[in-house]
Amino acid sequence: MPQMSITGPKPRQRPEWQYHFGTHKPRGWTRLWLLLSVVLLPLGEAPPRSQQSSQAPQGPTISVDIKMVSMLATVRDKHGLLIRNLTKDDFVVEQDGHPQTITYFAQDSNLPLSLGLLVDTSMSQRRLLDQERRASHAFIDHALREDKDKAFVIQFAYEVELLQDLTSSRQKLEASLEQLGAPEFSQTGAGDDSNGRGSHHGGGTLLYDAVYLASNELMKKKRGRKALIILSDGVDRGSKETLQDSIETAQRADTLVYSILFADKDEGYGSRGGYGGGHVGSGGMGGGHRHYPQESRPDGKKVLEQISRETGGRYFEVSKKETIDQIYTAIDEELRNQYSLGYTPDKVDAAPGYHKIHLTVKQKDLVVQTREGYYAGR
Repeated sequence: MPQMSITGPKPRQRPEWQYHFGTHKPRGWTRLWLLLSVVLLPLGEAPPRSQQSSQAPQGPTISVDIKMVSMLATVRDKHGLLIRNLTKDDFVVEQDGHPQTITYFAQDSNLPLSLGLLVDTSMSQRRLLDQERRASHAFIDHALREDKDKAFVIQFAYEVELLQDLTSSRQKLEASLEQLGAPEFSQTGAGDDSNGRGSHHGGGTLLYDAVYLASNELMKKKRGRKALIILSDGVDRGSKETLQDSIETAQRADTLVYSILFADKDEGYGSRGGYGGGHVGSGGMGGGHRHYPQESRPDGKKVLEQISRETGGRYFEVSKKETIDQIYTAIDEELRNQYSLGYTPDKVDAAPGYHKIHLTVKQKDLVVQTREGYYAGR
């Protein structure tokens, strides 16, 4: 474990530690020291409007104004089909049980999209990388609009590495996908041990750290629609961030998280509790032979479900009935058919801290998917 030093006033200062989190160069790693600190953000920013002629300059200003809370929402009928023709008057929003007035509404499918692809390249996923790489190539080629949308690629195992920073270049993104898995597997003595547990830096799958860094270092600075896509079995080993910290950071960055559970049974992960059978998209994979002690069995499915549910994204599981290509198609369709809503909470409801959001529609038998809450700044 790297030595951690806590500085600054209490309470709750984050330690300083080292991540391999920098723009990837051919066959080389850029090492950066990242001081991870709790960043208290405003309630949220109103979605950008094309008709606005100007915006206030960015800067470290202090304001007592109550900011607009914004959210992206997807609506489906009882058969799972997307509903695209709703108006502002069809929605009802509450904060902490108090009714709110919707002041901004749009179907923002044309707004720029910032997308992050987070790929688990730990040893438990090594035989799935070719399938993940191929599907990711197709998704990026189809989903991203050149000169309008941007994406980045992160791989995580015993370290978190930014293979490609935000770019609209398909060529750069596709080149980074070809590097998935290569740095870990080329390092002498690095990687996971025979039980899938990391033998480097005290951990083997830094899922929570990857979500935290993607949200805090990349997404929080962006405006418009933002989403992360996680490809993993959901089992975290060795992260310094907690599950709740990673979720909070994504919420503060107004970022949806889509989770795709893709597990390799032959690595022993499919036999753990909480996987609902551990279905995978390719045949010929039998049950695992290695088992963790009962007390250390992480539930990857529940972890990924929680991350997506609380941030307003959606959980998927690769199976024979739903391939990774079909899942990517569903995510693409959803990202292009979202409603953007905003409201300004009453002062009594604007205290710093976490606030619950409950968004519904008046029409029966329709299901709304959005984030469960947000963090108000001081």
